Amino acid sequence: MQVPARIGGRPVSAGEWIEVLSPWDAAPVARVPALGAEHVAEAVAAASAALARRDFPQYRRAEVLDRAAELLAERTEEFAVTIAREAGKPIRDARAETARCVDTLRFAAVEARKLGGEVIPMDASASGAGRLGFALRHPIGVIAAISPFNFPLNLVAHKLGPAIAAGCPVVLKPAELTPVSAIRLVDLLVEAGLPADWISVVTGTGPDAGTPLVTHPVPALVTFTGSVPVGRRIQELAPHKRVLLELGSNAPVIVEPDADLERVVAGIRQGGFSYAGQSCISTQRVLAHADIYDKLLHELINAVKTLRVGDPLDEDTEVGPLISEAAAIRVEAWLTAAKNAGAGVTGGERHGTTITPAVVADPPRHLDVYRQEVFGPVITVTPYSSLHEAIGFANDSDFGLQAGVFTANLAAALRAARELEFGGVLINQVPTFRADQQPYGGLKDAGNTREGPAYAVQEMTELRFVMVSS
Repeated sequence: MQVPARIGGRPVSAGEWIEVLSPWDAAPVARVPALGAEHVAEAVAAASAALARRDFPQYRRAEVLDRAAELLAERTEEFAVTIAREAGKPIRDARAETARCVDTLRFAAVEARKLGGEVIPMDASASGAGRLGFALRHPIGVIAAISPFNFPLNLVAHKLGPAIAAGCPVVLKPAELTPVSAIRLVDLLVEAGLPADWISVVTGTGPDAGTPLVTHPVPALVTFTGSVPVGRRIQELAPHKRVLLELGSNAPVIVEPDADLERVVAGIRQGGFSYAGQSCISTQRVLAHADIYDKLLHELINAVKTLRVGDPLDEDTEVGPLISEAAAIRVEAWLTAAKNAGAGVTGGERHGTTITPAVVADPPRHLDVYRQEVFGPVITVTPYSSLHEAIGFANDSDFGLQAGVFTANLAAALRAARELEFGGVLINQVPTFRADQQPYGGLKDAGNTREGPAYAVQEMTELRFVMVSS
């Protein structure tokens, strides 16, 4: 099946095509055109023309987003199957992603309706007395959006929804491994009433399509979700643009001795292994108090052994494949290094693109499996002696996206919330939880912005001060 790209409201093909294959069995899913710099320039020109028309007011933007949410809710299964096929995400998780995308669009519609400015108290100074001052939220301009493979629908919506609400046309480059969900979402938005030329989708590789998009002089803002090296490279390539980055993590969860271990084990079983750990906030580093370390490790190993690995379209599958065999080989190598360093490793066998869920007991903290983002079905379990030490272990990371803390002690919870250097601290919850309306983002190499429609809209607009003198 050939799926054309979208530029200026029309379908676009190319002389070369990218084969989109299922990570599970390499079955063909679709073919999308391999576009390049000339297509990017055409898409940016179309977005600029759409912006210049100034004919897409807030109420219409809200109506489009609400209608798109309604249409998507009606077609949950269709979109979920697309996600499962192109991303290898278990069908139940794919349905959950689609439901979250409905919420994301609805939250964006709310922001479109309430987008406004503020009154400035000019009389607060002698020089301003007798003058009226106010600030308006103005669209920042054309937006360049680059989305990742792991949430090929909802993370696209987290870029497109706020951009529509803010009044900014978009040129979107989806991940070349999972572009079909993004194209179909744009088709659905157009069906819901979006001007056909408001969002262009340029399919292609990072060097061929992504780099020309980032370096094009017109887009005022680049929003990117993906790896740290690529994010930092985008900052270098676009020094004069606003660059919003959502990058990596190796999310920790601290388990205090008074925690409800049954709840902890259930949370980690889900948070560490859903979508084979391919989430920026996948629970990775379990920090367990020494008093409960052995018991928790034993219960986690037993729970993880019950996870079902298999075909993403099988209703019983809990853990599917990694996105590619290269990704699986990398995770396998990191687990081998942990074994060679003396850590206890349960699970972790590779079969093509799948890795059986793995638990790594007390690895040396310099290893990749502990310090880097695994992006695979792997958790590490490390003992600590005091909450002070646990917070130190958690903070000893290049990342600071989200952390979890399980405790019945309010004082310990509040201390962790104060001292953990993360964009989000979740009490009695694994760090893998995300509500689509929350301010989501991190510190350090985790990124430099906050997503969630209300927060993204602020990033995608700029304040314009207006003063009226009598």
